[in-house]
Amino acid sequence: MPRLLIIDDEPAICWGLKRLGEELGHDVTTCATAEDGLQAAETAPPDVIVLDVRLPGMSGLEAIDRLRAVAAEAPILLITAHGDLATAVEAVRKDAFEFVVKPFDLAPMRRALERAVAHRQAHSNDAEAASPASDTPAPALDVDGMIGASPAIREAFRQIALAADAPASVLLVGESGVGKELAARAIHKYSRRSDGPFVAVNIASLNPALAESELFGHVRGAFTGADAARTGLLAQADGGTLFLDEVADIPLTTQVKLLRALERGEVLPVGGHESVASDFRVVAATHKDLLTLVQTGAFRHDLYFRLSAMQIRLPPLRERVEDIVPLAEYFLAEFAARTGRRLSLGEAAKEELNSRPWYGNVRELRNALEHAAAEVRHGEIGVEQLPTSLPQTALPAELRPEASDPAAQLTQAVRRWAEARLADPAAAGQIYDEFLAAAEPELIAEALAREPHLQDAAKLLGVHRTTLRRKIDQRGVNAE
Repeated sequence: MPRLLIIDDEPAICWGLKRLGEELGHDVTTCATAEDGLQAAETAPPDVIVLDVRLPGMSGLEAIDRLRAVAAEAPILLITAHGDLATAVEAVRKDAFEFVVKPFDLAPMRRALERAVAHRQAHSNDAEAASPASDTPAPALDVDGMIGASPAIREAFRQIALAADAPASVLLVGESGVGKELAARAIHKYSRRSDGPFVAVNIASLNPALAESELFGHVRGAFTGADAARTGLLAQADGGTLFLDEVADIPLTTQVKLLRALERGEVLPVGGHESVASDFRVVAATHKDLLTLVQTGAFRHDLYFRLSAMQIRLPPLRERVEDIVPLAEYFLAEFAARTGRRLSLGEAAKEELNSRPWYGNVRELRNALEHAAAEVRHGEIGVEQLPTSLPQTALPAELRPEASDPAAQLTQAVRRWAEARLADPAAAGQIYDEFLAAAEPELIAEALAREPHLQDAAKLLGVHRTTLRRKIDQRGVNAE
């Protein structure tokens, strides 16, 4: 019978987890302090430990190393009501099995316990250890302006915590306004390079002709107007983090030089003959689909793979509606601290905020609250004080959600093709077959590339094997 040790100072949590553990067939011991938990672990080493972060006396994080000394193989599930990125990073560094935020439902905790027990049993049997990957959401973050409790943003926070503890390059992807620079700063702040500089540059803001000079610097006389030597941003980031925002806009010629600098840790100034050593970590960000740019030749594939060793998607605000009001209240608290004016959101205003699509994401929400704060000097903000919602068409085409959504891009492409063909009288009567002739071969070929066996490819596509064979013959697809 697996032994489960629960260390939490809340009697209700201990009672609920004890019942859950016993339902799962575990021998359960509960303790209210880390000190008592250590004594219990020494008496009977547990198979799984559930450990609260905030405890009277020794904290859960402080207790991890001592618990490992007496129960080295026991997976540790950390739980806390005070989830923040610093705690998540520390949990990752201490190799906690999972990190769960209070209040939690018993269903995900049950799954977490089952995974932990399976991991422990597999390890004790000298089998391949089960992966600690989890669908349990990471803690909500309330630091540096990043707020969230939704599953989508918690997953992003978990990945930020992992990225902070790793040396690899990170690619942040997401629509404009989702907080990519905040995420980059958080990765730097909680990394081992936090004492070094954080150098941020928006590539789209650079003059293409001078981008190389900005990034790599130049020597005196390198070009007309270069009256003095200049240290580039890559050299300025030595010992720290270089944040390349809108990385898709780097000119191709500069991409080659950047790749070389990343691979060698050396920066060659424009017009110079001697490289300068610079040890920096790159965090890049884009709202564009870099893989599509790679396929069209607009972005180097080798640089893409170099930059995206870790990739984190930051969700748009419309995918985390439950975070909208907490974000709005956070911004109002910021305004209050700055101006001394106390404002609140009326219920109707909250409903209105939750109903909007927020194509401009968190940036648009903040601007809306600033507008409302200017309208209301004190008291409650109503719907009438909120500015008009930003329509999707108000965004530049490249910043609209479909610009980074492959499904939306396909829809737009089909619409444009259909409009053109339906307007051509000569195409009448054959448009549908023309469309299938253009689309089906690509879909079938891609499925076969992933699943070479006909039966498996048919299952992947959701069609019968006979239907797929007929389409292959009809469209002339190479099935070998």
